[in-house]
Amino acid sequence: MGGILPYLLSALLYAAVAAYYWRSTRTASESAPSPAPLRSAPAWRHHLILLPLAVHGYSLGSSIFGDDGLYLGVGSAVSAIVFLTIVVYWAGSRFYSLGTLHPVVAPVAVVASILPAVFPATHPLPNTDAPAFKFHLLIALLAYSLFTIAALHALFMALVEKRLHQAARSAVLSDFPPLLTMERLLFRIIGAGFVLLTLTLASGIVFSEEVFGKPIQFNHKTVFGLVSWAVYAALLGGRWLYGWRGRVAIRWTLAGFAALLLAYVGSKFVLEVILRR
Repeated sequence: MGGILPYLLSALLYAAVAAYYWRSTRTASESAPSPAPLRSAPAWRHHLILLPLAVHGYSLGSSIFGDDGLYLGVGSAVSAIVFLTIVVYWAGSRFYSLGTLHPVVAPVAVVASILPAVFPATHPLPNTDAPAFKFHLLIALLAYSLFTIAALHALFMALVEKRLHQAARSAVLSDFPPLLTMERLLFRIIGAGFVLLTLTLASGIVFSEEVFGKPIQFNHKTVFGLVSWAVYAALLGGRWLYGWRGRVAIRWTLAGFAALLLAYVGSKFVLEVILRR
């Protein structure tokens, strides 16, 4: 396969999986007075996402890895973050009672999987042969993925809290554990993401001169990266010192994620798509 076909195939497979998830969720909701938990679904249902994920990984690898270096434009960057988000979530859901975000993540992946074809990188990244740069790039993408999961988790916490006292609850929401359990898991995800984000910023500062030949510059990307780090540091500190939880934790989580998006994805979108650099 070549050209745009792998991207279209992964998008179609994600769309088919998303349609199945939503249809089975709605059927479960309509067939029982209280929606049956999705955890009782067949085991293969959990693995269904792996088929489009494999095609997505193939097409993503084809767009990123070139003979003369790594091509990581805004389309490939967003696609890689969504890809890693699904991988991390799928692996984590085997150990934690997360319910399922697949009905929400799969439609997002439909769009993300074709972004490398819509916004292709026109030139390779410089200094991609340096091990320090590869380390920096890998932990940055993993940090983004964990914070993406944290943001989705926080949004579902808000929905569960809003509908907690309503008689009718959707099948998707009914599959999630109690709010306190979700809250503890949220801070575990944020804690792991914060460690990776700290390593990302530290490696960028330490290896900047080695990799790029000049000290780190405090441009908008660096500033927003530090802002997101400060937001998550304040959130974790508030949790430890003052027991922050509930809506406060949700708001700080989403604020940090917004700053993180502006730090990397926003800057790449402006430079590559709007300014054509």
